[in-house]
Amino acid sequence: MATTVNPDPEAAVVADDDDKEQRGPPRSLLARARDNLSFRSAWSLELNGAMGDLGTYIPIVLSLSLARNLDLGTTLIFTGIYNAVTGLIYGVPMPVQPMKAIAATALSDPSFGIPEVMAAGILTAAFVLFLGVTRLMQLVYWFVPLPVVRGIQLAQGLNFAMAAVKYIRYEQDLGKGKSLNRRPWTGLDGLVLAIAAICFILLVNGAGSETSRTVVQDQGQEGEEERGHQEEETTESESSSGRWRSVIRRVAPAIPSAVMVFVVGVAFAVARHPAAVRELRAGPSRMHVVRISREAWKQGFLKGAVPQIPLSVLNSVVAVCKLTRDLFPEKKSAASATSVSVTMGAMNMVGCWFGAMPCCHGAGGLAGQYKFGGRSGGCVAALGAMKLALGLVLGGSMLRVLVEFPVGLLGVLLLFAGVELAIAARDMSSKAEAFVMLLCTAVSLVGSSAALGFLCSMIAHGLLMLRAWAMGGSASTD
Repeated sequence: MATTVNPDPEAAVVADDDDKEQRGPPRSLLARARDNLSFRSAWSLELNGAMGDLGTYIPIVLSLSLARNLDLGTTLIFTGIYNAVTGLIYGVPMPVQPMKAIAATALSDPSFGIPEVMAAGILTAAFVLFLGVTRLMQLVYWFVPLPVVRGIQLAQGLNFAMAAVKYIRYEQDLGKGKSLNRRPWTGLDGLVLAIAAICFILLVNGAGSETSRTVVQDQGQEGEEERGHQEEETTESESSSGRWRSVIRRVAPAIPSAVMVFVVGVAFAVARHPAAVRELRAGPSRMHVVRISREAWKQGFLKGAVPQIPLSVLNSVVAVCKLTRDLFPEKKSAASATSVSVTMGAMNMVGCWFGAMPCCHGAGGLAGQYKFGGRSGGCVAALGAMKLALGLVLGGSMLRVLVEFPVGLLGVLLLFAGVELAIAARDMSSKAEAFVMLLCTAVSLVGSSAALGFLCSMIAHGLLMLRAWAMGGSASTD
C-alpha cells in the first residue's frame, strides 16, 4: 500500500542520492534552492498570490503599531526575512502571519504591552520548537484525525470571512480594535469600492475551480488542453461570442487581481492623506533589544502564550501541513510537522528579542495565497523582498501611509482567503466525519477557543469510533 501511495517521494530521494554522487552536496543544495524559488506559474500570478495574505497581515500589524507602539519597521524587516527563508526551504507559498491570540490579548488589555507581547511570542515559540526538535509534533500530527483538522480549518475560514464582512460593512478604529459607524456607500473607502473589488476578483478568479488551478499550476499542460479543445474552438470561432470567450479564457487567469486591488488601495491611501507622502523618512528603524521584566514574562505566559499555544499547534502546524498535502501533493514531504514547527519556533526566538511581531505559519494565509495564484516558494520570497525593502528604505514611517489604506479593500482580500480555507472542508464524505467537523467548528466559533473545539471534537470522534466498533461497522461509512 505504501509503495502505491508514495512512489514519487521515494523516486525523488533516489534521484537526490544520484545527484549527490555525481555533483556533490553543495551543487545539489543550490539546485534545490533554485527549484524552490523558481516560479511555477506566470510571474504575474505568483506576485498576485503574494498579496493574498495581506488581508490578515496588515490589519493586525497596523492595529498593534497604533495601539501598542509596535515597531513597524523592525517587523517588516524580520517578517521579510522569514518569508524569504520559508520560501527557500519549502518551495510552496508558506505564509508568515502574526500570532492572532497574542495580538487579540494585546488589543483588548491595555496592560499587555510590547514586553508582554514579546515574552508571549518567545514562550510560544520555545514550546513549539521543543515539540519539533524532539519530533513530538509528528506524533501530534498523526494523532489528530482529518475531520478534526477540517473543523479547525472551517472555523478559521469562517472567522476570517466574518471579520472581513465586518471590515467591509463598518468603519474601523484599528488602534482600538473596534467597529464604528456603518461604512458610507461612496468615498475613497466606501461600500461601492469594496463591492467593485469583490466583483472584479470574482470575474477574474472565479471560485478557484480545480480546472483553473491546474492550468495555472502547470502551464506545460496548456498546449495539450488547447489541442484537446481545438475542434470546439474552431466551431466557436465562427461567431464573435465564441472568439471573445476564447480570449477571456486565456487572459483572465493571468490578470493579477489582488495586486491591482492592493495598488488601488495604496493610491487611494495617498489620495486620502497626501501629506503622508511628505512625512515619509528614509532609513530603517533603530533596532534595540526589548527589556522583559519578570512580571512581563509572567503576564506574557498566562495571558498570551497559554491561549496561543493550542492555536499554533493546531492551525499553524497541523492544519498547515494537512493543507499543504492537499494543495501540493508533490511537496508533501517538504512541509512536515517537524520542519514547520522548527521554522516557526526558530524565527521567533530571534525576532521577538528585537521587537518584531511574533509570527507563525497559518492555514488561512496559505489558502489565500493559493487562491490568488501562488504556487512556489518564489511567491512568498517576492513578498519578503518587498517587506524587507520597505523596512530598510522607509522603516516605521510607512505607518503614515498604511493608516490611510482603505480597510474595506483589506476586508475583500481577507474574505477570499477565509472562503478558500473553509472550502478545504468539502471532502468530508460521511455523516460521522461531517458531524465531528461541524462540532469542532461550532465550539471553536461560539467558544472563541480552538483548543475547546479540538477537545470536544476529539471526544466525539473517539465515541463514534467506539460505537462503530461495537456495532461491527466503520465510522467512515455511517
